[in-house]
Amino acid sequence: MLKAYFIHIISRLSRIRYHMSDSCIFCRIVSGESTAEIVHRDDQVTAFRDIHPVGPTHILIVPNRHVESVNTLESADEQWMGHIFTVARKIAHEDGISRGGYRLIINTGIDGGQTVFHLHVHLIGGGRMKHPMG
Repeated sequence: MLKAYFIHIISRLSRIRYHMSDSCIFCRIVSGESTAEIVHRDDQVTAFRDIHPVGPTHILIVPNRHVESVNTLESADEQWMGHIFTVARKIAHEDGISRGGYRLIINTGIDGGQTVFHLHVHLIGGGRMKHPMG
């Protein structure tokens, strides 16, 4: 009982530290409250496999702090946004899709197809690309 309480407190402090939302599924994955198949984690971003893949490789790369979309980015965010692309390249290499090619997608806003309002980059590959996503 006490262990569960401390886990709750630690995850809550983590969400506060990274300005996370209680209702955001990606914030809960970053804080460890929700499960996902994590393929990369560092102090800036977390990457995990999409539960509804549109290709053999479909990984989401998210900032560790809650940022709603590209529309809410500030100039101070440029460094970690660049880091997302470096992480994408690293994951593509590790997943064996860098040689054949892959797609990076960021959906912004409802009309842009964004369904989770926590900025994320889709890394999709492992086969010939089709429209719209995979």
